[in-house]
Amino acid sequence: MLDQNTVEIELRLREFGQFLRSRREKLAPKDVGLPAGFRRRTPGLRREEVALLAGIGGTWYTWLEQGRDVRPSVEVLDAIAVALKLNPAEKRHLFTLAAIPVQEQRYEGAEQVPDSITRMLNGMENQPAYVLGRRWDVLAWNSAAAEVFGDFSQLEGDQRNLIYMMFASQSHQKLFVDWDQLAPVSLAMFRADCAFYAGNKDFERLIGLLKAESEVFTSWWTQHDVTHQPSTIKRIQHPELGLLVFEYMSLSVDGCPGMRLIVCTPREKSTGL
Repeated sequence: MLDQNTVEIELRLREFGQFLRSRREKLAPKDVGLPAGFRRRTPGLRREEVALLAGIGGTWYTWLEQGRDVRPSVEVLDAIAVALKLNPAEKRHLFTLAAIPVQEQRYEGAEQVPDSITRMLNGMENQPAYVLGRRWDVLAWNSAAAEVFGDFSQLEGDQRNLIYMMFASQSHQKLFVDWDQLAPVSLAMFRADCAFYAGNKDFERLIGLLKAESEVFTSWWTQHDVTHQPSTIKRIQHPELGLLVFEYMSLSVDGCPGMRLIVCTPREKSTGL
């Protein structure tokens, strides 16, 4: 009798092979620049055509579709993904079924907040919420966030960045009752995100600016602490609204790598909003 681990591996490999076949059958020769040739008995590309496009042996590709445990490399999976014209979600699924960690693509350039997220922000009247980009720039926000944290539209460039505000803006620092505890955790989270963009000029400019303007940032940055904390409680002492207690939740935005929706849900102890 097979043990549970062996059964799970066999089922995963079978699913892997079936997924490959389903993607192959969705492609016509013209989709990949091949002549149609003679009438085909089955839909889509032939196995040998996929193998040719991927630069691997036809027999070996057949074994993959048969669900054999031949352990393809990352390079082979990349080549197959290109040959089958897999989209990012399909490629991730392929690597997951092959039990290989997905190497995330590094995205650069301008970030665009989806209209659906903008509408969601505007509909959250009593919940401060904003969108952070991959560098923790504040890309969009609702009126409740502006009321609590200030009008982000008055900030430009690197100043409209959450880590910059946390360490280089005294007015922003004063809002947080527990700044001494929150700031190092925020910086450790930011540092973990920075690793993927090491050497990026925009990240390096921001880090250099913070080193020049904040001794605390400089001191903590040299400690190389990293962490991940998707939600937490934060207390805000607002000059007009009084004490505000929020539960912070960070949500990934589908289709926008590195972009997150931050939602601040008021707790019962809050005196404002």
